[in-house]
Amino acid sequence: MVQHLRVTYNDIHNLIRKSTPEIAQYNPDLLVAIGGGGFFPARVMRTFLREVTEHKALQIQAIGLSLYEPVEGTSAEVIGQEVIRTQWLGPDSGKLLLGRRNLIVDEVDDTRKTLHYALSELQKDVEQELLKHPESERAALRDATKFGIFVVHNKRKDQARRPALGPSGPLWRMSGSTTPWEAMDIEEHDRLAAADKTSN
Repeated sequence: MVQHLRVTYNDIHNLIRKSTPEIAQYNPDLLVAIGGGGFFPARVMRTFLREVTEHKALQIQAIGLSLYEPVEGTSAEVIGQEVIRTQWLGPDSGKLLLGRRNLIVDEVDDTRKTLHYALSELQKDVEQELLKHPESERAALRDATKFGIFVVHNKRKDQARRPALGPSGPLWRMSGSTTPWEAMDIEEHDRLAAADKTSN
């Protein structure tokens, strides 16, 4: 039986704080938040990374991707068949990413479709940007461009059935479950989260 746990904002804040030392070793130059679930974790991550790295002006850029589709007549969502791009970094995204250690941040690793799409499309943008540089510089610039991935909740499904992420560098996963930003009544969510903790 799969156990369903609710986590609070404080739980997520503390989970991110505990992951920060390892992520600080990667020392990202740029956070790329996948909206909407990656916005809050990226913001919290930036606070901690600014304290422990030299990147005091660490930026967060946003991309909008959607895989979940609403179920008509309910507030439920189901996993869709394809990733839909709703927002991107702009026409110069490759220039923004090139030569940097980029950390893609999302709320959940469920089917891996969204993470795979984000990584492969960002890498394509980098490859397009590389074409603007002399061929003699491309290998060094490509090697200097890194991608890491951080997710708050890894649903731990069969990894063999998920698409491979390709050459992305580190993937950090944290356990969690129902996130507070999905709750309509935050006090009730926190009450249920406290009950979950006492029953375990």
